[in-house]
Amino acid sequence: MAEAAGAEATNGPRRRCIASGEVHDKTRLLRFVVGPDGVIVPDPGGDLPGRGIWCLPRRDMIEKARRRGSFARAARSKVEVPKDLADQVERLLHQRCLNRIGLARRAGEATGGFAKVRGLLEKGVAGVLLQAHDAAPDGRDKLRRLGRAVRPDLPIVAAFSADDLGRMLGRGPTVHAAVRDGRHSEGLLREWTRLAGLIGDDETTTERKNRALERDDDEQ
Repeated sequence: MAEAAGAEATNGPRRRCIASGEVHDKTRLLRFVVGPDGVIVPDPGGDLPGRGIWCLPRRDMIEKARRRGSFARAARSKVEVPKDLADQVERLLHQRCLNRIGLARRAGEATGGFAKVRGLLEKGVAGVLLQAHDAAPDGRDKLRRLGRAVRPDLPIVAAFSADDLGRMLGRGPTVHAAVRDGRHSEGLLREWTRLAGLIGDDETTTERKNRALERDDDEQ
């Protein structure tokens, strides 16, 4: 589904995960707050009022915190934790990634279509390559190899549908897209890193994702 997750920052504010007890840069964690009705609410944007409760963006960590009452202990009060909390987080992060693509397009920093994306890759100015999960294997492989030939560490994300990518780029279904290197690609990758933890389980490293995509291509 993807071949990249950003390296953890070490120079920003740090918070402790309520499930693992580990301390991380807060950009690598998910923030939750207690809503007015006492229900735990995900706050991936970090802009809801209230005391922040922090957890690693992994389904197993969220479930562990829910089962063990970690949210209530962190809130120091009785709270309600939805059983589908991890699903809620996944939906929110999925949309935040798409919104980042839309912002990049409106800023003139994102483009779609095989030829245009190939041009960005050849020039070495792509910050992230986006490929629809329903893309044809041969076309996906061609652009992936081209991008990695120019930039071996090029982040590649293949988690969204062609319809989703097209909608964010203001066009029809799009199987290949790219965001130019810069703040928009960096913002997208920050969101993607957290989403990968929800949908990738323990397979969020570059190496395992590479092998998964290569197996997919071999099986076609």
